[in-house]
Amino acid sequence: MAPLLYLITPADPDPQTFPRLLMSVLTGPEISAMLVRRGTLDDAGYAALAERLVQIGQSAGSAVLLEDDVALVRRLGADGVHITKGGTKAIRDAIATLKPDAIVGAGNVKSRHDAMSFGELDVDYVMFGPLGGNPDPQAAELAQWWAETFEVPSVQSTPDADTGMLADLGAEFIALSDCIWSSADPVAALLAFHDAARAPA
Repeated sequence: MAPLLYLITPADPDPQTFPRLLMSVLTGPEISAMLVRRGTLDDAGYAALAERLVQIGQSAGSAVLLEDDVALVRRLGADGVHITKGGTKAIRDAIATLKPDAIVGAGNVKSRHDAMSFGELDVDYVMFGPLGGNPDPQAAELAQWWAETFEVPSVQSTPDADTGMLADLGAEFIALSDCIWSSADPVAALLAFHDAARAPA
């Protein structure tokens, strides 16, 4: 089965130009989920960016998640939260507040123990690998192990991903970040991943 596409926005994008770029990107292949990264933005800056991007993503049919901010998810009507800090307590709190109406995903997984601790908490997915920057060399192995062992969906995040890796991908979702936004043509880059994911084996 072809992996579904999960798009991660860049850290600290230009608030004036990025929304238009995102609209262009989202006119291409179907994006199942999109995570709005917080980067170094303060609360007000992140809220302003998230409000705009939630509207754009949802209009394109994507489930839009926010990074770690449960209250902002509720205020903006986003589709869920991606927890990267606070461990099991933060995940439990998010589940208590948002489920069953919204998505709760777990990230910042460093080991099989982390994954199992998070996965048993009724999360909707577990993400392996960073949101951007240097890739985690263990992410692919952990994502495949999880997908083969557990029912909770696995998301593999490899910031410098290339289309050639999709043939051996074990996860149900591929999270795309730097490899899209660093491209001279993000729209074409995303389309290339979509086509590669659906190419015959």
